[in-house]
Amino acid sequence: MGYSAIMRCGTHVLDRRYMYTNDNLFPGRVSRQAIKVTRAANASAQSRINRRNHAKQLQLQKRQSLLSAIRVFGGVDGAPRIVAVIPLCEDVGSHSAVAALSKSLALPVQTDQETIWKIKVERFKTSLQFIQLAYGDFYSALDACKVADYVVFILSPALEVGSWGETVLRTLQTQGLPDVVSVVAPGQSIDSKTRSGVLKSLLSFMQYFFPEQSKVFDLNTVSDQLSAVRVLSEGKPQDVRWRQGRSWLLGESVDWADGNLAVTGVVRGAQLSPNRLVHLPNHGDFQVLRITSPSHTEDSGKESNAMAVEPTVLLEPDPEEADSLVSSNDPEDMQNEQTWPTEEELQDASSQPADDLQLPEAEPGTTPRVIRRVPKGTSEYQAAWIIDEDEEEDEGSRESDEAAPFGNVEKPIIEAPVHIEDEMEVEANSGKDVPFQDLAEEEENRQLESWRGRQREERDDREFPDEVDTPRDIPARTRFQRYRGLRSFRTSPWDPYENLPRDYARIFQFEDFKRTERAVRRRAEAEGGAIPAGTRVTVYLKDVPKDAAETSAKRPLIAFSLLQHEHKKSVVHFSIQRNTEYEGSVRSKDPLILCVGPRRLRVRPVYSQYTRGGARGVNNVHKFERYLRHGDTHVATVYGTLLFGYQPCALLREAPEKSGMSSLGPRNRID
Repeated sequence: MGYSAIMRCGTHVLDRRYMYTNDNLFPGRVSRQAIKVTRAANASAQSRINRRNHAKQLQLQKRQSLLSAIRVFGGVDGAPRIVAVIPLCEDVGSHSAVAALSKSLALPVQTDQETIWKIKVERFKTSLQFIQLAYGDFYSALDACKVADYVVFILSPALEVGSWGETVLRTLQTQGLPDVVSVVAPGQSIDSKTRSGVLKSLLSFMQYFFPEQSKVFDLNTVSDQLSAVRVLSEGKPQDVRWRQGRSWLLGESVDWADGNLAVTGVVRGAQLSPNRLVHLPNHGDFQVLRITSPSHTEDSGKESNAMAVEPTVLLEPDPEEADSLVSSNDPEDMQNEQTWPTEEELQDASSQPADDLQLPEAEPGTTPRVIRRVPKGTSEYQAAWIIDEDEEEDEGSRESDEAAPFGNVEKPIIEAPVHIEDEMEVEANSGKDVPFQDLAEEEENRQLESWRGRQREERDDREFPDEVDTPRDIPARTRFQRYRGLRSFRTSPWDPYENLPRDYARIFQFEDFKRTERAVRRRAEAEGGAIPAGTRVTVYLKDVPKDAAETSAKRPLIAFSLLQHEHKKSVVHFSIQRNTEYEGSVRSKDPLILCVGPRRLRVRPVYSQYTRGGARGVNNVHKFERYLRHGDTHVATVYGTLLFGYQPCALLREAPEKSGMSSLGPRNRID
C-alpha cells in the first residue's frame, strides 16, 4: 500500500510513518548511533588493499619470470633444452636410450655415438640437446649435471645399481640437480607378469634419493617414450639455487689454435660479460679475448646454394674493467713483523744437551729428591703406601724427630715414582711367571704401529679428545713447540694475527664479505654491454692448453663465467657432516677432492668444532678436531679460491682401485 500503509497490531492501529520516529510508542527502544570511521579502520582497510596489491604484484612477477624462462627455449632459433643422460648400471647405455626417444618422434637415429646429440622436436615446438655419458665416467657426470636442464637416469630391469651408481646419485644430490626423469633401458624386455613389480621396485629406489619422483618410464613401450619426451619438452625446468646470477654455456664445438680456445654454444643463466673470467673445469680460469657470432650457413631463399655468414665481433673486454689473473698477494718481508723464533734460535735450542733439561740436584738446606724403586705399573697413589726397609728402621727415631723444631730437620718428601723394570720384583708381587722378550727397535715400532692403526686412533680420539700420544722419533718439546696454554676458549684474548705462517700474507682479506658480495652482484646485474641469455655465440679464451680441446671430444666442455673477485685465494670455511654410509676414517690434512659450485679442487682440510652462531666470546677461537666423526657437524678450513653465495660442497676420496670415488662428507653451504 506504500509508505503510509496502516498496520494492525493487537488492539492498536499504528501508522508506519511513526514506527521508527515516535519514541513514545516504544519507550524501551534505544536508538542506534551511526558508526564512526576511525583511523584504525582506515589502516585496516588500507593494509588489506596493500596486501592484495602485493599478492597481485607477486603473481605478475612470477608469471613474467615463467614467460621469460620459457621464451629462451621458444622460436626457431631458441635455446635447446640440455638433457644429461647417465646410465647407473653396467648393462645399459645412454646411446640406446636417446635412440629410443628419437624413434618415438619418427626422427633419424644418429649413427656415430658422439657426446652431444641435438634433435628438433616439432611436435612440442622445441629442441633437445642430449649429453650422452658413459658408465663409470664420474667427473663427466658431475660436469654435465652442472649445465643440464634435465637429468635422465637409466636403470636396468635385470641388474641392481652398484656402488658407483649410488655414489653418483649421492654426490649429485648434494651438488644440486634440476628436474630428474627415471627410465628403464630399452632392449631388455620385461615379463608382463613381473613388469609392475619391477617398476615399483625401481621407483622405490629412486624415491630414496629424489622423493618427488612419481613414475619410472619404460622405454620398451611407445607410450612411455612419448610421455618421457613430453616431460622433457614442456614446462619450465627447475632452477638450481647455486647457479642463480651466473652464466654458463655448453661447448657444442671446440677449436684450438695458437693458444686460443674457441667455444661455441648458447649463453644460459645470466648475461655474459667479456670483462669477467671464465672457468673451465679441470683446466682453470682464463680471460676472454673476444665474443663473436658463430659462423654458420643460411639458405638463400629458393636457391639451392647456401651462403656462408662470416662471424662478427660482438663484444671485447675493456682493459680498465677486465679482471686480471692475479690470485694471490706478493708479500713484502720488510713490512711484516716476525714474531716466530728464527732458525738460529731453534738450532741453539736443539743443540742444548739433554742433561741441562733435567731437574738439578737439591741445594744444601732444601728438600732432596728421592727416587724409589716400585713395581712396574704402580701408580703414584699406590706407591705412597709402600714402605721401604729404610723407613722401617727409622720408625723408632721418627717420634723424637717430630718433637724437634720444624726448621732444623730435613724431612724428605716422595716425588712421582720412577718406574724401574725389575723382573724378580714383578714376579714376586704378581705371583705369575711373565717371560720378558727384548725385541729389536724396528720390530717394536712395527708392532706398535700395527697395534695403533687408524681405527684405534680414531676410537681413542673419540673417547679421550683432550689427550694425544707423543711421537717416538721427535722430542715432545719439538713436536708441540707451537702450542700454548689457553685458560678459556670464551674469554681468553687471542690475537688472530700472531704467529701466522707465511701463506697468510699471500691471501686476500675482505673488510665486510657480505657487503662486497652484494656490491658485486648489484654491479653484475646493472652492467651494460653483455650478451643476454639465449644468444648463440663463440667465446675466444686466451692462453688455454691444448688438452682442453682434446678432452672435449670424450667429455662435454662447459664454461662458467665467474663473478668479480672469485679468482682470488683466501681462507675458506665450510660446514660439513660425514656420510653415514662411509666406514673409513677421515683425519685432518688427509688429501681429498672438494667439489664446490663449478670448481673441483684437491685440498687437505683442517677440521674444527662447529659452533652455532659463531664464537660466543671476546675472541674467535674454535677447538681443533683430529678426526671427522659420525653424527657431528664440523667446520673444514682450506686454502682456496672464494665463491660468493651459499654453495653446495662435497668432499670425495679417490678409491684405491681407481674405479670410482667414495663420498665421505656432503654438505650444503660454504662461508
